Order: sequence, then structure tokens, then C-alpha cells
Amino acid sequence: MERVGEHAVPVGPLAVRWLAYELEDARAGVEGRARVRLENAGSAAWRSRGREGVQLAYHWLDPLGNPIVWDGVRAPLPRVVEPREEVELDVTVVAPRPQGSYRLAFDLVEEYRFWFEEVGSMPLDIPVEVAPRIAKRRLQVVLHGPPDPETDRALATQEEPLVSEDALAFAHLVPGALPAPDWSRLLLDAHEEGYAAVGSALEVSRGERRRFAPWAPGGGRNPRFSKPLLLPSLLGSFEPQTHEGLPSFSGSDALFEGRAVVRLRPRSDRPSG
Repeated sequence: MERVGEHAVPVGPLAVRWLAYELEDARAGVEGRARVRLENAGSAAWRSRGREGVQLAYHWLDPLGNPIVWDGVRAPLPRVVEPREEVELDVTVVAPRPQGSYRLAFDLVEEYRFWFEEVGSMPLDIPVEVAPRIAKRRLQVVLHGPPDPETDRALATQEEPLVSEDALAFAHLVPGALPAPDWSRLLLDAHEEGYAAVGSALEVSRGERRRFAPWAPGGGRNPRFSKPLLLPSLLGSFEPQTHEGLPSFSGSDALFEGRAVVRLRPRSDRPSG
């Protein structure tokens, strides 16, 4: 573990002395682990009471100290920690999006009341470089159906070249799906920024516009999209479902990319639901 240097410790009932820490490498949007050793340097005991009481948590800050994610995952104390006692805790740490330089600030919180920093203690402030979620920009298309020459021509014009092996992300299409040239670049950008699933916007024939209205192009990027993603690009551990007769994804860790447009050519053999 990395030892923490000398730092100011207040006098009073609630005070923390940070002793050591250990961090896994951080990738955007990915859950990792940390281990923190600390000492109760105050005069009052620390107690966790289920989801209440004293918990170890963290903030993600930008390099200037502005909060990016304020309420990190909580880690309760395994026992009552009396004054002058030490405790070592495992903490789940979810890295922020997008990749970049951040500060990870651990602090104790008396749940629903105050953070210890608010009563005079110093947080444990660690500079962290968050890496892209995918180490390489490698996207493969999975076609759900027979080969389609027009789809093949659209894929050949992609700004980001597609691969046939060693892919890290898999974009699920159907015959007659015609992605815009910047489609692959936008999908890979979103995966790098930390999303496991990225959905496309659909440009459809007039007769299907009402049916596919939620997935219409425009509106930018929406990580809180309420419908299943259609024609999704998924990182390797995820598999598509089916919605409206198309490959789909439902779940968290997902982004609707309203700029990644796929035109769906009307086809009599395309499933209707």
C-alpha cells in the first residue's frame, strides 16, 4: 500500500488520520476497487448503523477541485472504531466519465448529516489518471441476417475502419441497415468515454416514423434514454436482446447517441416486431 505523508489533523471529537491506500487502475465508467487504512484521531467512536452512521465514501473532482461526482459508493465500518484505533476498508470505486485527469478525494460521512471535511478534517486527496474504457478502437459489425450489398457498401465508407478479429466492441445490425459515415467513430468515441452499450438513431420510412419516433435522429446524447437501445454497439461481455424486431439492449451503463444515424431501408423481410 502507498503510505500517506504527514497532514493536518484537527483536535476534537471527529478527526481522521489517513495512513495508506491502494488503488486499481481506473478506466472510465468502470467499477474498480480501493483499499484505505485510516485511524480514528478524534475523541468519539465511529459507528456504522446499516446504511446510516459513519461510512467511508469519496468524491471525484476535476484538477481545480470542482466536483464531478460528489456522492461516491459507501463502505460501512466493519466494527466500532474507538479513538486511536486503526481500520482498513475495501471500497468500490466507480471511475467517472469521460477519461482524463481527476482527483479522488476519500472522506468519512455521517450519513444524512455531514462530511468530516465540513467539521475540520482533511480528505485523502489523490491525483488519478482515468484511462479510456477501451484500450484500442476496434469495432466489429455483427449482421443479424444474410449478407446485404448495400449495407456492405455503407460499412465500407466508415470514418473508423471496421475489424474482423480482436474486436473490443460489437455493433449489431440487420440487412438493409445503412450507417452514416461517422457512425463507427461516434460509437467508439462513446465506448472510450466509458459506456458499455451505445444505441443508434434510426432514420426510417414515412410509414414507420411513428413506430420508431423515440429513436429518431437528433437530440444529442442521452444516457437516461428510457427505451431499449436499438442496433446497439456492445462491449464484448454483453449480448443483445430483441425489440421491435431489431437487436436491442436494455440496462444501465448505456448511452443513446442521437448523432450516430442508421438509415433503415424498407424491406419486406425485415421483422416487424
